[in-house]
Amino acid sequence: MSRNKDIKKSPYNKFTRAMKKLFGVDHRDWFNSAIIVAAGSGTRMNLPVGQTKQMLCINGTPVIVRTVMQFEACEDIDEIILVVRRDEFDEYKRFYREYGFKKVKHIVAGGETRQASVLNGLTRVDKNADFVTIHDGVRCLITPEMISEVCTWAYHYGAATAVSTPSDTLKISDDGLFIKETIDRNKVRQAATPQIFKYDMYRAAALSAKKDGVEATDDNSLVERLEFKIYMCDLGKENIKITTQEDVYCAEAILKSRGGEK
Repeated sequence: MSRNKDIKKSPYNKFTRAMKKLFGVDHRDWFNSAIIVAAGSGTRMNLPVGQTKQMLCINGTPVIVRTVMQFEACEDIDEIILVVRRDEFDEYKRFYREYGFKKVKHIVAGGETRQASVLNGLTRVDKNADFVTIHDGVRCLITPEMISEVCTWAYHYGAATAVSTPSDTLKISDDGLFIKETIDRNKVRQAATPQIFKYDMYRAAALSAKKDGVEATDDNSLVERLEFKIYMCDLGKENIKITTQEDVYCAEAILKSRGGEK
């Protein structure tokens, strides 16, 4: 069965198509540039010297390749800018040839921080871009349907982000030793990516933060500073970030449960 036929049967795709019809939006109405950030070192994984988590293979395919393939297959994405480690440029050139990427238009070097890396990618976004989609390169279990769902909400509200709902009880502590209070879990979401914004909105937020010397943990935080509203799109538990070795085991299990991979 072809990839396109699989997508048409997806419950995510049916929901997204219904929302697009309701909101009166279509992916062809907007030019959407994806910035995929993969310039990290993966120090928390205790990998061998020279190995990074984006180059780690899961079922024989590098993490970053898996991620790019999902954006390649998403009808809402018009171009991809990869922000990578300078010492891995040759690997990306090989991937470009080997996997036949069509939407990857630029490969640029990352900065000293994630925020700086995204700004580097932003400078290469197409001049016709209406929206910018920012994604962690090591969130390789994202699917085209999930990306489209977040896009649909962004097209309607101007900004949307992937999130997940925590299943554990959350506590606040002042000293890291004793509980101060319990957080209402229904009011808390865990931020993930993709995070999608109108291009002008994000550019203003990113440049404002740079001017003020503000460093944020994610791109939502930059937009929040300017008091723009961001719709939260719950993609569930499968859109995990490969950060530890345990995440690799989880990713393998999720891929197996989806079928199509050994």
